[in-house]
Amino acid sequence: MYFINKLKNYKKLNLIIITSILFLNTILTLNLHAVSFKVSEIEVSEQFDLNFNKKKVFDKAFNKAFSYLTSMVVTSSGKQKLKNVKLSTIKSLIDSFNIMDEKFINNKYYASFNVSFNKKNTLKFFEENNIFPSIPKRLDILFIPILINTNNEKLMIFNENPIYSNWNKNYKDYELLNYILPNEDIEDREILKKNIISLEDYNFEYIIEKYDIKNFIINIVYITNNQANVYSKIKLKNENKIINKSYQDVDLNNQESLNKFIQELKITFEDSWKNANIINTSIKLPLTVFLPSKENVKVKSFENLISELDLISDYYIINFNNENIYYKIIYNGSPDKFLKEVENHGFLITKSEKSWKIE
Repeated sequence: MYFINKLKNYKKLNLIIITSILFLNTILTLNLHAVSFKVSEIEVSEQFDLNFNKKKVFDKAFNKAFSYLTSMVVTSSGKQKLKNVKLSTIKSLIDSFNIMDEKFINNKYYASFNVSFNKKNTLKFFEENNIFPSIPKRLDILFIPILINTNNEKLMIFNENPIYSNWNKNYKDYELLNYILPNEDIEDREILKKNIISLEDYNFEYIIEKYDIKNFIINIVYITNNQANVYSKIKLKNENKIINKSYQDVDLNNQESLNKFIQELKITFEDSWKNANIINTSIKLPLTVFLPSKENVKVKSFENLISELDLISDYYIINFNNENIYYKIIYNGSPDKFLKEVENHGFLITKSEKSWKIE
C-alpha cells in the first residue's frame, strides 16, 4: 500500500512538472525585451492535495497581478470598466513572470510571483477600453487630518482624532501616496483651535514649514451625527486643488465604518494623484531623432532612457549608416515635455524641421 501511494504521488509530481514546463514555455516565448509594467511579490496559495494543479496557482497570480497593476495606474472610475476582463486577455498582456519563493506549509502551497506586463500592449488595451492610465509614481505627502464635531463644535486632532490614529494602519501595496502624519504639537493644537471657525481659509504655511515636504493635504472632516462633510485642500506637483465631498452613514466609533471611510478618502486622493500623471495615449506625437552611430556609450545610454520614459509608447530604428542612427519615437505628450525630459537626463537636442539631433 505504501508503494502504491508513493507511486501515485510520483506520477502526480511528474504531471505537475510537465504542466509547469509547458506553461512556462508558452509564456516565456513572448518578447522579453519590451518595456514592461512590473508587478512584484504577488503572493498566492493553493491547497496541496491530489487535486492540486499548479496552473490554477499561475492563474491566481496573473489575476491578482493585473488587479494590482490597475489599482496602481488606473483611477477608481476607470477600474470599474475592468471588472470582467478575461484571464486569456490578461495572459496576452504578460511579457514574463518568475516565481521568487515556493514553500509547503500544512498541506498548503505558497508562492510569490513577479509579473511583467508588456507596456505597449497594456496601454493599447487601456485605450481600447477608453481608459487613460497614469504614470505609477510614488509620492511622500504631508497629511493633516482635522475632525470637527458640529454638534458640540469640538475640534479633534492628533491621537484624539480616530482618522489620524487609524490612517496608516491598513496600507495597500499598490497605493502611490505615502502619507506623513504631523507630530503632536501643543502650539499647532492651540493655533487650530483659535481658528476653528475659519479653518478652510486659514493658511497652514506655518505648520507645513515644520516638515520638509512640498506636497500636502489638509483634510477637514465635519461630522454631524452620521454624516461627514469633507473639505480637502490639496497641493500636488505645484498644483492646488480643493475637493468637497459628503459621505453618509459614517460612524467613527465603529472600526469597520471608520476603515471604510478612510479607504474612500484614500481612493479620492489616489485618483487626484493619478489624474496629475495621466498618460494620454490619444496623443501620439511622432518624433524622429538621431545620434552618431559610432558613439556606443551614448547610443546605449539613450536607448536605456527612451526605454524607461513612461510617456514613450513605442520606439524603433528607421535607418542607420556609418554616421548616424535614426529613431522613430511615439510620444504621448507635447514636444516641449519630451525636450524637458530628455534634457533632465543630460541629453541636449538640436532641432530641425524633419529630425532632432541628440548632442
